[in-house]
Amino acid sequence: MKEITYRRALWEALSEEMARDKSVFLMGEDMREGGGFGVTVGLVDQFGPERVINTPISEAAITGCGVGAAVMGMRPVVEIMFADFLSIALDQIATSASKMAYLYCGEVPIPLVIRTAYGAGFGGGLHHSQSTEGWFVNIPGLTMVMPSTPYDAKGLLKASIRENNPVLFWEHKQLYRQRGPVPEGDYTVPIGRAEVKREGKDATVIAIGFMVDKALRAADFLAKEGLSVEVLDPRTILPLDKETIIGSVAKTRRVVIVHEAPKTGGIGAEIAAIIVEDGFGYLAAPIKRVAAPDVPVPRSQLLEKEYLPNEEKIMAAVKSLF
Repeated sequence: MKEITYRRALWEALSEEMARDKSVFLMGEDMREGGGFGVTVGLVDQFGPERVINTPISEAAITGCGVGAAVMGMRPVVEIMFADFLSIALDQIATSASKMAYLYCGEVPIPLVIRTAYGAGFGGGLHHSQSTEGWFVNIPGLTMVMPSTPYDAKGLLKASIRENNPVLFWEHKQLYRQRGPVPEGDYTVPIGRAEVKREGKDATVIAIGFMVDKALRAADFLAKEGLSVEVLDPRTILPLDKETIIGSVAKTRRVVIVHEAPKTGGIGAEIAAIIVEDGFGYLAAPIKRVAAPDVPVPRSQLLEKEYLPNEEKIMAAVKSLF
């Protein structure tokens, strides 16, 4: 094992997959210069300008070209610099990419990966800080991946590139500098499989993306107060790993769901519905959700701090279950 940053883990995944498969190429704004957050720095020197392509500032064009290239047998990895602007590519994602397998009875694979940076905490304001994954949960045909560690980031990106159907790959801006252990050799992390990041017996915290780190910190604090909290990371948010979620609920009987997006209509509501449908009998207390309020992300960093879920809010939610 080696310890590298989340950003470096993504870089290694791209580099290794491009070396392994000549049909893999990158496309997006400033790709040759590193993209929006430096993930692709130096790859143009390694693979040349025909496989690391700079595009105009047009999310619809970037994604549409990705869909076309995938239909023609390539494996494009496109970057939409900010998840907020996935809305501009919604037609290409929801009408074209996600429907291809259904329209052509599985005979036309769409091996397209759309990487995007999401999340707040850096004063970016309401147009560059949103967690927009909830917009896409209701689109059949998509896979959505949201890794929380360098290990998962590398393994899941490699697995996503090898998929034959479109994948939305979510990278929280606050995670790019996070360090963690990553294997030296080739590996993948299975898509659609959750992971228990911390074992516990008194309550389960199901945390999404960057919220996993906050949930683990909250669990550390709660342990000092005598509460044993299990932290579960779905890793893939579409489709969700129902078996692992219900298994944890059956063990602890109390659940808090944490995500950064606004509470109403968020992925937490879908997880809660799964638990009620398939595991209601295990529950000893109502399900609690910790999420952002239903307002735009504030530009003021003081207000933004109050807006975001944090360790204190998670701890309060867990304690309220007892």
